Amino acid sequence: MFDILKTGHLGFVHLFYLNLTLSLIIVFFQRRDPRTVWTWILVLNFLPIIGIILYLFIGQDYRKSRMFKLKSVEDSIRRATIRQEKFFTKSEMVKNDLYAKEYHRLMQYNLMSGGSLLTMKNSLDIFTDGNNKFDALIEDIKNAEKYIHLEYYIIKQDYLFLNIAKEILKVLDLSDEGVEIRIMFDGMGGRFMSKKILENLKSHGIKLGVFFPATLGRINFRINYRNHRKIAVIDGKIGYVGGFNIGKEYVDGSKKFGHWRDTHLRIVGEAVNGLELRFGLDWKYATKEDIFLNDKYFTQLDDMDFVPEEGDNILRMQIISSGPDSETKLIRDNYIEIINHAKDHVYIHTPYFIPDEAFISALNIAARSGVDVRLMIPCMPDHMFVYSATLSWAGTLLEAGGKVYTYEKGFLHAKSVMADGKVACVGTANMDIRSFELNFEVNAMIYDEDIAIELEDNFMRDIYDSKEYTLSMYKNRSLIQRVKEQVSRLLGPLL
Repeated sequence: MFDILKTGHLGFVHLFYLNLTLSLIIVFFQRRDPRTVWTWILVLNFLPIIGIILYLFIGQDYRKSRMFKLKSVEDSIRRATIRQEKFFTKSEMVKNDLYAKEYHRLMQYNLMSGGSLLTMKNSLDIFTDGNNKFDALIEDIKNAEKYIHLEYYIIKQDYLFLNIAKEILKVLDLSDEGVEIRIMFDGMGGRFMSKKILENLKSHGIKLGVFFPATLGRINFRINYRNHRKIAVIDGKIGYVGGFNIGKEYVDGSKKFGHWRDTHLRIVGEAVNGLELRFGLDWKYATKEDIFLNDKYFTQLDDMDFVPEEGDNILRMQIISSGPDSETKLIRDNYIEIINHAKDHVYIHTPYFIPDEAFISALNIAARSGVDVRLMIPCMPDHMFVYSATLSWAGTLLEAGGKVYTYEKGFLHAKSVMADGKVACVGTANMDIRSFELNFEVNAMIYDEDIAIELEDNFMRDIYDSKEYTLSMYKNRSLIQRVKEQVSRLLGPLL
């Protein structure tokens, strides 16, 4: 009996010191938001064994490591940045451009902080339906001449991916010079892909990359730091970015969620280079293959002509990305700057709304200062705790005078911020801490009246398929719902 008690005591002591060690690491050796620090300390001390397991799976901090540092690329970006900086300050065209005048600070911030070049010679199409998006992608794949690069957070083993793979194999068979194919997916999002299918693709010369692959069968100890990007680039001329993953539910809907409402962009023009640059860096990290050594994949940044000529399509755009390896929260900062700059209205689509202090403060200030702030979220959860936290923060916006809508026609998965019929930021990043800090994301920052108005019109049409979630509904919610929201809000930094 004494031996059992002694063993138990020693186990408790070891657990205490392990918790203490992890707490010291979190506090003194990792650069985290104070809310996240306190949340982890509470979890470790109140749930000692469960807390340690959770920390091993989702708590490790990789943000100090510069995962994608590639000197040749950084040097090229630096030279192009200096060149564009001179272009900003000296070009008569920029000086006389209304957008460059009004959003110069944001353009400059993206340029200097993220190496995101402002491109002007672009055109784009907007997709809100998966069928239309994938029909267009497959058609572009059929017409590929040099290469096809696909990077998706989720690729599922179903008919949609098999149809895409079939068209890719046809391109390989029909191509005289050989079209190069690279497909990359996240280790968590593609965990159910069969080895048989993957090996079959490899046998046809298709190169595959897995970002943060599972370390033990299908078990992945890195639940955080997922590659949430969705990028497709064909021949360096056409690019796709947005919310649709590769899976049949994004086309046909699902029994649980019904219709899938998302937003995806098809870009033609100079901005595609930014998507290819992002793909190349991710591919280098996942596979160790450096595609930057081959000029055929890129328009050399040093050679880019930033001045549009007569007859060019003028659509100002920057491709911005963020991730735990970045020093700045670039996409979040763009969202905030759009909100802060808005004079009339701000419309937001997001499936998850767990903002940090800076983001919710910007929204509250805008709403209280008379800006028409409207937030649209799903009417149903795909993650219970996340949805409860979303409703809680939506209530905070309601109290500040904003409007909240729940999309009722299916599941809302779009991620976009639009303001004043002038600017929009669309891509893969949700309005939550996970997208702001933990996931690798990519968005298109668009400075164009026609595109902004089209996206806002889509938002207004969605209102007809939504119900308004009012302040009175929020205040009259049940006690059980209040408890769920408070618990979820407390755990927000971990969700």
